[in-house]
Amino acid sequence: MNQVARRFFCYFLCLGLVITITVFSHSSGLLSSQKTSPLSTEIRGVWLTNVASGVLFVPWGINRALNQLSALNFNTIYPVVWNRGHTFYQSAVAKMTTGSDTQPLLKFMHGGQDVLTKIAKLAKNKDLRVIPWFEYGFMTPHYSELARRYPDWLTIGQQGINSIQDSPPEEIDNGLVNKQAWLNPLHPQVQEFIQGLIVEVIKNYDVDGIQLDDHFGMPVQFGYDPFTIELYQQEHQGKNPPNDPFNTEWMRWRADKITDFMAEIYQAVKAVKPKAKISLSPNYQAFAYKYYLQDWENWVKKGLVDELILQVYRSDKNSFIAQLEQPSVKLAQTLIPVGIGILSGTMHNPVKIPQIKAQVQAVRDRNFDGISFFYWESLWGYIVPESPQQRRKAFLDMFN
Repeated sequence: MNQVARRFFCYFLCLGLVITITVFSHSSGLLSSQKTSPLSTEIRGVWLTNVASGVLFVPWGINRALNQLSALNFNTIYPVVWNRGHTFYQSAVAKMTTGSDTQPLLKFMHGGQDVLTKIAKLAKNKDLRVIPWFEYGFMTPHYSELARRYPDWLTIGQQGINSIQDSPPEEIDNGLVNKQAWLNPLHPQVQEFIQGLIVEVIKNYDVDGIQLDDHFGMPVQFGYDPFTIELYQQEHQGKNPPNDPFNTEWMRWRADKITDFMAEIYQAVKAVKPKAKISLSPNYQAFAYKYYLQDWENWVKKGLVDELILQVYRSDKNSFIAQLEQPSVKLAQTLIPVGIGILSGTMHNPVKIPQIKAQVQAVRDRNFDGISFFYWESLWGYIVPESPQQRRKAFLDMFN
């Protein structure tokens, strides 16, 4: 086991023990009560990640999480299946491409058992929708086997810019930030790989769909790699891309290429499982397009998204509500189910229950289709402002 692997092994082992002790000590009471109502059609979701989270690594973590979520009337989970260049299920596509079929520590901790199979089986018995989440999208660490084996798959910026610091908030909180390389979403081999992973999950597992998020795009400063420059030249009479990455035409050209790939993914998924949901969890439209060339409003208009869970991770009430009332969000509400992603806290930035309850109420007051919380541990699993029992009681009240 190399130094990086040992570091993460120790980290997650310790984290898992902390979570287990905390949760176990408060496991009586609420969870022994019967559910007071059938599952609502309202989306009541939560993301299960592997970053600063031990839920997927400790053998008992998944069972306990799903038991608690079901008892408190949650009805949807978004478990990570793609993160830091690794799959979180046993993937023939990943094995062929990188030499590893799953995240190594995950395999070690579960004795080789396929974790996504376990999640899907347990969730179905508890009326929980399972929508696997491709959390890292086109992002991958420079040290990943994927980046090392296929450097020509990576896109770069001008003057040797070949990475961007873009990590989930809980990763930043815990000092695990690394500048990330970015797979080129315009490269046909990258498209084949990513689409292969997605179709593999839909085909091989009893899941309700898949979810892409804000990392399914391209940082606006990227696109100056040899492949993309040549492609642009072919379609622009030999001209080079503009030096200004924010040039309107240059942005639109790259964004439209990503939209075209999104259409291919949609068609590929529906060909395998017509009723599978394509869920998307982006940032707000103006930010997503300007900085990541992710024109999700256009995707919704084109019918390429079945469910939108907009990330609104803000503590200020007015700022939170302002994002709910954006024209692009209101338009999406007329076309597909739209839920709101709410930050329930991170290890070093806990969120108090009154803020969570106020944001849930603001979402319901505006007739959204539900909410999802980022992320599992911060619901009630570890260092939280209130006791875990108090927090579980609050969620039961919200979802009763």
